[in-house]
Amino acid sequence: MRPGQARRTVTDSLTPEELRRYARHLLIPAIGEAGQLHLKNSAILLVGCGALGSPAAMYLAAAGVGRLGLVDSDTVDASNLQRQILHGESWIGKPKLESAAARLREINPHVSIEPHATRFTPDNAMDIAQAYDVIVDGSDNFPTRFLTSDTAYFLRKPLVFGAIHRFEGQTGVFAPHLGGPCYRCMLPEMPAAGSVPSCAEAGVLGVLPGIIGSIQAMEAIKLILGIGHPPLGKLTAYDALDSRFRSFTLPRDPACRLCGDAPEIHSIHNPETLAQESCTTSTSPMQTITTTELRALLADGFQGLLIDVREPHEHAMARIEGARLIPLGTLMEHIESLPADRDIIIHCKMGMRSARACEMLMARGFSRVRNVIGGIDAWLEGE
Repeated sequence: MRPGQARRTVTDSLTPEELRRYARHLLIPAIGEAGQLHLKNSAILLVGCGALGSPAAMYLAAAGVGRLGLVDSDTVDASNLQRQILHGESWIGKPKLESAAARLREINPHVSIEPHATRFTPDNAMDIAQAYDVIVDGSDNFPTRFLTSDTAYFLRKPLVFGAIHRFEGQTGVFAPHLGGPCYRCMLPEMPAAGSVPSCAEAGVLGVLPGIIGSIQAMEAIKLILGIGHPPLGKLTAYDALDSRFRSFTLPRDPACRLCGDAPEIHSIHNPETLAQESCTTSTSPMQTITTTELRALLADGFQGLLIDVREPHEHAMARIEGARLIPLGTLMEHIESLPADRDIIIHCKMGMRSARACEMLMARGFSRVRNVIGGIDAWLEGE
């Protein structure tokens, strides 16, 4: 069971240098020289060069995957270094793609690194992913997970899923064309805003993504080589505190809106995948404000409330004068103290957490709420 090969130059031999490099693979009967050639002629797309993408990319490169596509538009932040092992101190403030490419070429110069310096969006996902055999999802948000699943489904490519939270992680392979379920069979709809905290809000033990991302690399390699049993219809969960792996049966849902018997989703442009473009899943219109407009408003004696929903350590590094710090995870504890009859402006680092905060307040009757576009990053750029 091998994914259909995308158009590319195919080689039928390993160089002497590659024979030496992959000697331990060649000793394995299930791999051998033929299997190593399959790896050399394969192409894998990694969506995200962060916590999960780091170990996955490093092991796929070391294994000799011929082409590694990397999708990421972020820069390296000091808070990344505790878990995103592709990046180091000297790369802080620089594009993650540049850091990742440099590290991966050091690991294996025989691998072709193909950077895609952009967000993975419904407008570019199909064009980017079609040239690869397997998609590995290293994203950290639900809209992108829905998008990678939908893209993989319409292109008939396997999707290797991974997710992490504090001390727990999950992995699986979604591939309806191979007889398994899709991601929407597990999660039919977008979770309510604020119901599932991100790593920035809840935290994650740094070593956890190393475990989950490595499993993702293993499953991708198995798919390329056609060996073993990919976990189709099975979700593997890891609990670090209990040192326990558990497997859950995850059957295809006949009523799934994407891969079911009567599908309702016929395009990767749909409410779940488009949610990331506006950073919101709300059906109600969300008011926004630019940092330029915010500066003018504050200079004019703003009488409303400016809320910072980042974490205390983020607030300590940079802040907007006059903002009240209420981390997103604690917002509901403070809701009774918030003035429903005054303007409320909310910001975070880039606009994602603040959008969820706006949704949470709007769902509880707050109508004078605005989200700061680009967050404090955009604010600092304007200084």
